[in-house]
Amino acid sequence: MAISLDKALGIHQHALEGRVKRAEVLANNLANADTPGYKARDIDFQAMMQKAQEGMSGFGMSRTHESHMDTSTMGQDSELLYRIPHQPSVDGNTVDSQQEQTRFMRNAMDYQASFQFLNGKVTGIKKALSGQ
Repeated sequence: MAISLDKALGIHQHALEGRVKRAEVLANNLANADTPGYKARDIDFQAMMQKAQEGMSGFGMSRTHESHMDTSTMGQDSELLYRIPHQPSVDGNTVDSQQEQTRFMRNAMDYQASFQFLNGKVTGIKKALSGQ
């Protein structure tokens, strides 16, 4: 009987990938905090996890003929949204540095928690394989 790592690790590997993407977007917002006209972006993490869970359930769309549209690349940035500012600046920039730093730190803590959980899963699998 073969071990399926996708089933063993569950959604947590996708959560890590989502946290990394969100960290990149939030870091980009912070880097452009003084850029006139820059619009702050964020990722809809819930939508990303929903899409990952649907893909894991096996009910996703598949391409069965070469003339069919390729759905694997459709909506890749559908989770990437513009943030509605609480207090927009005069130059059109919508980045609030303090809120972005808070979101970045929260995302980093969530990433660490997901990583530790995934690490525990891998450690458990290694112990099971070695017979401990």
